[in-house]
Amino acid sequence: MQIKDHIQEEQGFLNRAIIAALLVILALLLLIARMAQLQIVEHEHFTTLSKDNRLKLVPLPPTRGLIYDRNGVLLAQNRPAYSLELVPEKVKDIPATLKRLRRYVPISDDDLERFSRLRRRKRRFDSVPIRVKLSLEEAARFAVVRHLFPGIDIKAQLLRHYPYPEATSHVLGYVGRISKRDLQQIDTSNYAGTSYIGKTGVEKAYEAVLHGKVGVQQVEVNSVGRVVRVLEQTPPTPGEDLHLTLDINLQRIALEALGEHNGAVVALDPRTGGVLVLASKPGYDPNQFVEGISRADYRALQQDPNRPLYDRALRGQYPPGSTIKPFIGLGGLETGTIRYDTTLYCPGYYQLPGHEHKYRDWKKTGHGPMDLDSAITQSCDVFYYKLAHDMGIDAMSGFLDQFGFGRRTGIDLNGESRGILPSRAWKRRTRHQPWYPGETIIAGIGQGYFLTTPLQLATATAAIANNGRLPRPRVVNYLETRGEHRSSPIPPHFQQISIRRQADWDDVRRAMEHVVQGMRGTARRIRTPYYTIAGKTGTAQVFSVGQEEKYDAEHVSKKNRDHALFIAYAPADDPQIAIAVVVENGGHGGSAAAPVARKVMDAWLLPRLLGGPSHKEGAS
Repeated sequence: MQIKDHIQEEQGFLNRAIIAALLVILALLLLIARMAQLQIVEHEHFTTLSKDNRLKLVPLPPTRGLIYDRNGVLLAQNRPAYSLELVPEKVKDIPATLKRLRRYVPISDDDLERFSRLRRRKRRFDSVPIRVKLSLEEAARFAVVRHLFPGIDIKAQLLRHYPYPEATSHVLGYVGRISKRDLQQIDTSNYAGTSYIGKTGVEKAYEAVLHGKVGVQQVEVNSVGRVVRVLEQTPPTPGEDLHLTLDINLQRIALEALGEHNGAVVALDPRTGGVLVLASKPGYDPNQFVEGISRADYRALQQDPNRPLYDRALRGQYPPGSTIKPFIGLGGLETGTIRYDTTLYCPGYYQLPGHEHKYRDWKKTGHGPMDLDSAITQSCDVFYYKLAHDMGIDAMSGFLDQFGFGRRTGIDLNGESRGILPSRAWKRRTRHQPWYPGETIIAGIGQGYFLTTPLQLATATAAIANNGRLPRPRVVNYLETRGEHRSSPIPPHFQQISIRRQADWDDVRRAMEHVVQGMRGTARRIRTPYYTIAGKTGTAQVFSVGQEEKYDAEHVSKKNRDHALFIAYAPADDPQIAIAVVVENGGHGGSAAAPVARKVMDAWLLPRLLGGPSHKEGAS
């Protein structure tokens, strides 16, 4: 039997205990050193990380300003809506998650395509919408299973809505999601948390005041990122509301008056330049663009032969036809080329000296003896062929330039076309060709290279109504900070057209009155016993007719029929409205365009002249 050595065992145990103690002490020293490093040396760094995990700065997007017409009718509003949004950094397998999500919430292929497109533009920690405008039922259905989808949540937001989509699509435009191009042009810090920006129309032109200023909120969040409490907040500044000069009821009347035809109607208050009507037909539904229109729907709009996306009032360029005659007649008086009583004989055609080509009048048998008054009243082409030839293109172009033809009016909207005021210098610069006498002849009746916009025609007509005060048109009347401050109306701006003799204005204005009020006037069908209208009809050719050919509307396809035009102001002795109407492929100005203008002028003037109920009641 072996006897145990207790002393040796005690010594071994003691050695092991010492080693274990040393290891424990070493581990404690290492732990203390690490704690010292974390809590003393790197204290600030980890405090910052801790705060970043616990505290978040959340941008507070401002409420977009509203848009009203002149009578306080709401044209652009903000509606509450629910959207289903995903934060990419919080979702491990996005495709699989979206596949599961479709079992509970309807998500179309277009939704997925838009999500992918937006995801590429945003940062991983930014929220990206999957579905927008969820119904209450859809929102409730997702709320039940929300715990199964970390990183996906429902957000309430305000979406732009246009109550009068077709009538205001061009003038108001629309807002849409911020694109890469937009990001290069905006202050991104002021658009933090904002997904939308004005794309066209008033929404784009006044984006700076409609958007407002972003706010910020400091919040405390838990381990899964949910907000526990709000610590500090700087509220956003809402965008300012816009009050337009536009009358929505008048706008709708103008569009309805165009009937089955496409075209444009522009009406101004000549006393201020305020736009009463800026109508382009056909329009489209801008509400489709707010959350992103599908490719199929956008392709349908682009391929529509009626071109609903094209703003005819602001960008459409048409030959002015005979509506240019009062302006050229005034130029003839001002330059001394003719006097008011200068008379020439109209046999139904005009020939340049030494040339056989005949420039035909619209009236084949001719008008007989014509002076300026009768030439405007009956729209005699031959009188203006001769006047244009005698004035010359340089004098004629120089005079018409004062009325704003061939340049932008300066309206407070983007995208306005210049039109073309033909001249010798213009043709040399753009076509690299000389000017020919025959081109002067046809320019004298508003054809050839001559192109104007409906807005230019309305503005120039307002200048005649004002005895030469050419207004700068505008659509915004004043701004209003919600519930606090209303700005003064934007002051009107005029440019004075210099005419040596007041009698010349009076002569041309009288002739324009005879167009409607005279027994032989081309727009005599629209005269009314309640007020006097001064106007001028016009017909613009879409294609040229040969020397021996005859234009027959019944045998011409609709798209090749003449455009019908009409300009007017009323009442003639106290102008309160100036208007230009273009009816595409409508035929004659007197029968197609003038009645449209009459309906608009009736709606604007009769309540004021007769003291009846205001038409604004019908727009509310």
